[in-house]
Amino acid sequence: MKTVENYDRYMTVFTEFSKIKKPDDITDDIVRQYRLWLNRKNLKKNTQNYHLIALRTFLKYLARVSVPSLPAERVELAKVGERDLDLISSDELERLLEAPILRRETSEDKKAEDKEKRLRDKAILELLFSTGLRVSELCSLTEDMVDLKRDEFSVRGKGSKVRVVFLSDAARDAIKNYLAVKQLNGKDKLFPLTPRSVERMIKHYAIKAGITKKVTPHVVRHVFATDLLSNGADLRSVQQMLGHANITTTQIYTHVTDKHLRDVHKRFHSKRDK
Repeated sequence: MKTVENYDRYMTVFTEFSKIKKPDDITDDIVRQYRLWLNRKNLKKNTQNYHLIALRTFLKYLARVSVPSLPAERVELAKVGERDLDLISSDELERLLEAPILRRETSEDKKAEDKEKRLRDKAILELLFSTGLRVSELCSLTEDMVDLKRDEFSVRGKGSKVRVVFLSDAARDAIKNYLAVKQLNGKDKLFPLTPRSVERMIKHYAIKAGITKKVTPHVVRHVFATDLLSNGADLRSVQQMLGHANITTTQIYTHVTDKHLRDVHKRFHSKRDK
């Protein structure tokens, strides 16, 4: 999993900086110096916190297996401002979803885009918006994992936690259309692409759709969440569908999705005579 790779990388940075030989060498002073060092490297606050979270996770593990070291709660995170979400409008989303099947009549496009590829890309985009999958989860899907009869399937996400995701009619039809031309055998990867390839593909279609904002698989995941909340879904259900371990992670969406309160404010606030 990508998270394990990142934690390993962050812990390598810490051990090379601290020169510790054993777990109980980790002290408050070493952590303080490490935080100052990360700050001096001009890393973003979020990036600094990724390094510190990896260290905290390691210390929690040591405590769990009864290895003496610094208590994890002694590692404080850098304070960050409220997170801004990268979002695209509903109109931009619609243009993005339709981009794979809208071909420009140029020789370049005819060479670059064949039917199977366009159907595959359409299926990927519809599936991402229908389920809110992380790109790593999408790329790990095999053909037999996706139940097109029940319109739902299980996926193993971060921390090896399994959750159920659901297919919209559009996503189911797009996958069916793709599988009609792409013969797969059960355990074959549904989309034989790397996460980086999916990112490049989405960027290509965003440009093709005339979207000037940066569009990534995670942006589509953001739109999935905000679409649910804007249309009345409760926060706990969205948390489960996203696979968030902590509901505070899901709460970042609420300040841009409370459509009902925004409408009430516009209708009833400050109705004074002009």
